[in-house]
Amino acid sequence: MLLNLSNHGPKMKLVYDFAKVLEEDTERVKLAQALTLDASRPRMGLRGNHGLFGSEEWWESIKNERIKTVTHSGVIERTYFSGQDSRWGNQVNSFSLRLMDGSLIEQSIYAAKKNDRGLFVVGAMILMISALDELKSQPAIDEGTNYSKVVLEVAISVEKLDR
Repeated sequence: MLLNLSNHGPKMKLVYDFAKVLEEDTERVKLAQALTLDASRPRMGLRGNHGLFGSEEWWESIKNERIKTVTHSGVIERTYFSGQDSRWGNQVNSFSLRLMDGSLIEQSIYAAKKNDRGLFVVGAMILMISALDELKSQPAIDEGTNYSKVVLEVAISVEKLDR
């Protein structure tokens, strides 16, 4: 586990673990790796300069910080349905997260078990880590580095915080 759940006050539950998702979806890994290795598509896919997506080398690069990660911690201020896909019956699938520095970000709900989606309520604390894996297509519009943001783990408090 990449997240340290012991330093965050309320009891936290890991509700999403991308490593487990990839274990169950080996086709996703194969397709991403094939696109990385496809020289005929120089602007599509990941660079793979720190290991092929989902490989042991890729995970080691995350743990050793060769692949950048970003950790967000905050409290849910709002939950809502986002998008046009009604197959979920317009269920809540996104939330506004007030970060510890006071800024606000919008996030999608990541939960491996359907029952855990119910934990995403106003007042719940979220801790999540994402990898920033470099894309082949460079530079970004702002002349910086173009990344694919991959959510690796999400933990949520099992009780709402008192505000």
